[in-house]
Amino acid sequence: MHSPTHTLRRRACLLALVVLPLLASAQSQPPIRIIVGAAPGGSTDTLAREIAPEMGRLLGRTVLIENRAGAGGNLAADAVAKAAPDGNTLLLSFTSHTINATLFPKLPFDPVADFAPLTMVATTPSVLVAHPSLPVSNVKELIAYAKKRPGQLNFAIGGTGSSLHLAGEAFKMQAGVFIVNIPYRSTAPAITDVVGGNVPLMFAAVGNARQLIATGKLKALGVTSPKRLPQLPDVPAIAETLPGFESAAWFGLFGPAGLAPDVVKRLSDAARASVRSDAMRQRVEADGGTVVGNDPAEFAAFVKADVPRWAKLVRYSGATVD
Repeated sequence: MHSPTHTLRRRACLLALVVLPLLASAQSQPPIRIIVGAAPGGSTDTLAREIAPEMGRLLGRTVLIENRAGAGGNLAADAVAKAAPDGNTLLLSFTSHTINATLFPKLPFDPVADFAPLTMVATTPSVLVAHPSLPVSNVKELIAYAKKRPGQLNFAIGGTGSSLHLAGEAFKMQAGVFIVNIPYRSTAPAITDVVGGNVPLMFAAVGNARQLIATGKLKALGVTSPKRLPQLPDVPAIAETLPGFESAAWFGLFGPAGLAPDVVKRLSDAARASVRSDAMRQRVEADGGTVVGNDPAEFAAFVKADVPRWAKLVRYSGATVD
């Protein structure tokens, strides 16, 4: 008979024969790259970096973030659209993914057909803010003020064709007012000019404007969510004045078209579990947003419907980007 020690050693050797090849296989796999079409430090980049570690743990893989900012997210999207459909190259994109279908006369990819939607990560509303010197205190007063002064008020636009830009277009269209757009390259200088009193109005992300509102540097007139936000409980929803008004940015994870169904499921399951973590929920809710984590079919249906939804506003605005 074998001694207990000999039996334990034999079992350990058998276990090593099974586990070590699996570990070697995992370590030999290339890292998964999540390409982000925005600069480091922004909302899209931050969300990608929140989900990457947990996705990596669940998949047993290294997950890296690669920033390819430019062209409203198109550079990153094009790289993923042309990547091999092996699950090693993913895209963390945002609302511009569907807006760009109309905003750009020609794209090197199809934002619907060339991607495999995995899950929507989160949605975030915005807030209509004004310089404190503007003599209005709510949306109703702003509409009345603007109607008496067509073309005399300005919106600071933090990026032509962005969800914040089109929130302003939706507001003007529904309220029937003429407010002139002042475009900026990004949100930061737009907010700076509104705080400085150079431009009276803008739509801003809640996370960017919340502290400025709290310190009185900006005046909040309304939020773009259907109802008031817990983070800004005293700020009415614009829908309270303009029924049905709603605008939000979204962030989602894609792979290239052609991913095998089992790869889609594996990546989506890991991403959805990461999205629902307490850390992610707290991060998103701090900015007035909501974590989503829907399944690939639901996200695919949303993306397909989102293109024509934004197209109406893009055409109304007359905005184009070469």
